[in-house]
Amino acid sequence: MIDWIVPAVPLFKAAHIVGLVIWVGGLITLPLMLTRHDPAVSVEDYRMIRKASHITYTMVVTPAAVIAVIAGTWLIFMREVFTPWLFAKLAFVALLVLAHAWIGHIVVRIGEEPGQHTPPPAWLPIAAVLLSSLAILFLVLAKPAFGWIIFPDWLTETQGGQLLFDVPN
Repeated sequence: MIDWIVPAVPLFKAAHIVGLVIWVGGLITLPLMLTRHDPAVSVEDYRMIRKASHITYTMVVTPAAVIAVIAGTWLIFMREVFTPWLFAKLAFVALLVLAHAWIGHIVVRIGEEPGQHTPPPAWLPIAAVLLSSLAILFLVLAKPAFGWIIFPDWLTETQGGQLLFDVPN
């Protein structure tokens, strides 16, 4: 086993949690920022709001999402977590990624079509983010067994292949 893996697990968990907090917080904040996009405001105020929402999305929320996903992926293999609750969590992570892409699409549309595009009501993207993030939180904390679902062995057990490094049990 590589000596750095065991002490690195808490660091990867911390990076994963911090990335998730910033990612979800930003995805909740951005729809509220986007409601400020009103063609009736002055050109200077509109430019400032547009720039702030663009920078928040590209420089804060998206890098946090990348860090959360990369650290989470490493944790799956470092801890050999191949359980049904994790697969359900990954489905909700996919929904969170879709909400992220949708909010990014709204940010781009508002920047390209200032007077023609109005954002959806803020509660819609916020509800999508909260639904998926609360489901993820529930699955991680409760770790339900999902005994009533039969998963194939290849999905819940390692296949005997060797990773590039040995992982702790």
